Amino acid sequence: MKVLLTGATGFLGSHLARALLREGHQVTILKRSTSDCSRLEDIASELAACDADAADLLSVFSRHGPFDAVIHAATAYGRRDESDAALVEANVLFPLRLLHACCEQGTGLFVNTDTFSRASLAAGATHLAGYHLTKKQFAEWGALTAKQHGLTFANMRLEHVYGPGDQPDKFIPFIIRQCMRDGARIALTSGEQKRDFVYVADVVEAYLLVLRQKDSLPARYMDYQVGTGSATTVRELVEKIHSLTRSTAQLQFGALAQRPGELMCSQADTRALQALGWQGRVSMEEGLALTLQQTAKN
Repeated sequence: MKVLLTGATGFLGSHLARALLREGHQVTILKRSTSDCSRLEDIASELAACDADAADLLSVFSRHGPFDAVIHAATAYGRRDESDAALVEANVLFPLRLLHACCEQGTGLFVNTDTFSRASLAAGATHLAGYHLTKKQFAEWGALTAKQHGLTFANMRLEHVYGPGDQPDKFIPFIIRQCMRDGARIALTSGEQKRDFVYVADVVEAYLLVLRQKDSLPARYMDYQVGTGSATTVRELVEKIHSLTRSTAQLQFGALAQRPGELMCSQADTRALQALGWQGRVSMEEGLALTLQQTAKN
């Protein structure tokens, strides 16, 4: 298949790009001209690349298409003090233009990357509220567009994804680095929050399954919750990392207050994915060990 992929220079997107190439797909990536492409250095020659800020979408479709599917993995979190308008542009308007281009050019499948954490909006959480709101809004546009225009919109609502190559300021890479510092003191909340920690290779397999079965998905709009289906406390996760690294760092649980409106438990309902034949294969212990191996190499 011909696949257009956004977000390929990021953590998840780079794993998706490699997996798509391994399966024999022709992959075009849509990126910013200023993007850091270091994660793709070893496969750059196998990818067609277009700069979204230097070419209009229809020209990308006409030059590199027709595409069988678009996988949208690009996002803006708001961690870099982006304005609300910038978040709306990145997370709603840009993917909406991409979605409309799919409709105009006959691309049958749009795979969107959503997040479990937008559920915190209902609890009144303010942390990354702009990010969560825009992710919710675009998923709603996807449902409407699928109904009106007949393309298939697969909404991949990801739980807490981890693995090699993640941003160093994300929670698990941060904890790993801190645990590797002799004598560090790591200030933490109570760690009572429960999260569904899912290894990146299992997440990628969920995307590939949707792609393989694009012509037989049960509805035009499908919401797939992508996780292990089990919740683990943050405290248990941190203690596992502490043990695996044989760390001498002090874990100061309770030193930090919970954020207002903190989502206290999230775990995926994986029944829709299981109906496609998906199941998570990487345990937390194995996933953390693989992540630590890569961290040690760097």
